[in-house]
Amino acid sequence: MSTIPSAIPSGTLRAACVQMCSGDDKAHNLATAERLIGAAADASAHLVVLPENFSMMGASDAARRGAAEDAESSWVLGFLSEQASRHRMHIVGGSLLLRVAGQDRLRNACPVFSPDGKLLAIYDKMHLFDVDLGAESYRESATIAAGDEPKSVDIGGWSLGLSICYDLRFPEVYRILTLRGALVMVVPSAFSAQTGPAHWEVLVRARALENQVFVVAAGQVGARPGTFAAYGHTMIVAPWGQVLASLREGEGHVVVDLDLRGQHEVRSRLPALPHRRPGVYRWPPLATPGSGYDRAAPGGGW
Repeated sequence: MSTIPSAIPSGTLRAACVQMCSGDDKAHNLATAERLIGAAADASAHLVVLPENFSMMGASDAARRGAAEDAESSWVLGFLSEQASRHRMHIVGGSLLLRVAGQDRLRNACPVFSPDGKLLAIYDKMHLFDVDLGAESYRESATIAAGDEPKSVDIGGWSLGLSICYDLRFPEVYRILTLRGALVMVVPSAFSAQTGPAHWEVLVRARALENQVFVVAAGQVGARPGTFAAYGHTMIVAPWGQVLASLREGEGHVVVDLDLRGQHEVRSRLPALPHRRPGVYRWPPLATPGSGYDRAAPGGGW
């Protein structure tokens, strides 16, 4: 049975969150990422989080497929390893597209590297953005195969819960990661400018508040090839729900010292997590037909 960790490590972690306007020129995007990672390193960051699809934001399925790489020979993974080693920091590499042997669809994969350049983990996005927003329609599942496993990774006593963009709308993922011991959630994103004004900050702060965790949410910003525009508003949020730092527009980064002692105080003063009653929680039967929740999600399940 999962439990909340009884001992929380002391100290602080200096976390940097990068905001980018990635296009379809991979070399240009990597050069921008290198500059912004270097700026975060100059600010003595221990951890840098890049946005979703930081190395390439293509306008079409063909462009995305063309940018995908094999994990064993990936230019982008090699770049991230080199940057982590050069700056002696942990890097959450936003996400990149990786091919899957024998499959037509790709992985939207979030890699994590250690200060010696070692690949610690790769998380595959679990929830795919298949929505109609009036003038805009998205079918991420046409190109991407959904992951099926929440993942966290330890970076020297700090457990990071991994997620990507649309995952933010599914609180179950973050509660599972919290019960497994995650103290910081990272959310590399390319949130739509159409939904962002109403939803982005509310969702980021809600995931922090309900789990009493830090949330480090790195965003894409601005217009892309085609019709897509990203909202930006990269932010780092505290376990009490306050926004510690944010970058509304333009490329750049924010840096914050995450204080686990402060997080422990929040959890002690308002012990909501130990007040959970998992023994009385029950999943409901299938929803009433016509309710909007009565059809299977892409890939199966409810």
